Amino acid sequence: MQKHLNMIVITGAAGFIGSVVAGYLNEEKYENLVLVDAFNRPDKAFNYENKKYTQLVERDSFFEWIEKNHKDVEWVIHLGARTDTTEFDVKVFDKLNLNYSKDIWKICSKYELPLIYASSAATYGMGEFGYEDNHALVEKLKPLNPYGESKNDFDKWALDQTEQPSFWAGLKFFNVYGPNEYHKGRMASVIFHAYKQINEKGSVNLFRSHHPDFKDGMQLRDFIYVKDVARVIHFLMKNKPANGLYNLGTGEARAFLDLAKNTFNALGKTPEISFIDTPIDIRDKYQYFTEAKMDKLRKAGYNEKFTSLEEGVDDYVRNYLVKGRCF
Repeated sequence: MQKHLNMIVITGAAGFIGSVVAGYLNEEKYENLVLVDAFNRPDKAFNYENKKYTQLVERDSFFEWIEKNHKDVEWVIHLGARTDTTEFDVKVFDKLNLNYSKDIWKICSKYELPLIYASSAATYGMGEFGYEDNHALVEKLKPLNPYGESKNDFDKWALDQTEQPSFWAGLKFFNVYGPNEYHKGRMASVIFHAYKQINEKGSVNLFRSHHPDFKDGMQLRDFIYVKDVARVIHFLMKNKPANGLYNLGTGEARAFLDLAKNTFNALGKTPEISFIDTPIDIRDKYQYFTEAKMDKLRKAGYNEKFTSLEEGVDDYVRNYLVKGRCF
């Protein structure tokens, strides 16, 4: 496999998904990577220090950098965002998620650069309009928090633009889990928290159901392994299907109970699971069911099988968490 020479820009490259995408592209022989982030957190250095890249560019200097270097850029993959769903300061999201993304879109349009960016399944709110990546639904959606609103506001804005990048895709990530989330604290996946709890006390707490239609632990989410996210991004880079928003989940909702049991299984331990009340600050905004409709990506030609929850949890726990490794 020959090396790819042109620059691939990845924003959010010190973060969870961004660093895994960088690692995956390295495996596909892309080494001329330009990693963009705010590189001021030592706990994130672990995610990118073993990657092959050409340059680190500070988030605040990026636009100055791309004005000078756009001729050498082949792709912009914009995964940088404030992702804290418990943050309620709208100004934070306006700056980092909405306005920064608009500026990236404008620069990609100006220099005819293709753009892949991170949207989110948080745009779907309670799912009252379903989980279909249909552009006609975007205006109607009612996200549950400022994070989801910022993502939906950008999707709406993007769909409204007459000036566009040479190709663009906005990916509505569902519940992404996997290596390189050591730095995420409360926002890390339930698997990460379950692993820590099992190590510390031999048991796991899951949120109790406060919804009559769902038993404790049977709240359902579409969990997607981060390596599949990287694979889909690479597919879009190679194939450039129709511009637009694409769901990125597995298309199969699974219970939190399954997720916890699989974490115990990966560690060779007997499940010990108890239930605690869902915190008040998120209780009325808590999603009990999410499941991506994946027809659009499939019709665009993506025919790889998604990693099952069993395979994904096993790989994540045994090969990364137990060994303290990043991808």
